[in-house]
Amino acid sequence: MKLFDGLARYQPQALGVLRIVTALQFIEHGSQKLFNFPAGEHAEALTGLTLTAGILEFAGGILLALGLLTRPVAFLLAGEMAIAYFMAHMPRDFFPVNNGGDSAISFCFIFLYLVFAGAGAFALDNRRNA
Repeated sequence: MKLFDGLARYQPQALGVLRIVTALQFIEHGSQKLFNFPAGEHAEALTGLTLTAGILEFAGGILLALGLLTRPVAFLLAGEMAIAYFMAHMPRDFFPVNNGGDSAISFCFIFLYLVFAGAGAFALDNRRNA
């Protein structure tokens, strides 16, 4: 459709914004686990699995927001979210809307997309490759 043909030139910027906004949301999950910030209902003692998830979410989110090592970090985080869904959410109920796993699924597939698409614009990866 001719109306949208001109938008294709902004694909790197749109991809960069998707990466940054997703990473900022993901950082919140890690900071909530590690520092209870923002304060949440589920403050708990950090077990090995929760600590690992918090570190991956916080540090991985920062790396993604910066666009640094985007593809390998996104691959690791996609795997983390797949594991989180099947371990924590799916046992509660089959349907994601009922088991609270819709954000885990969304994060998983956005990160998987970044593995293939790369960082887009506004990324430190672009400076390393220049």
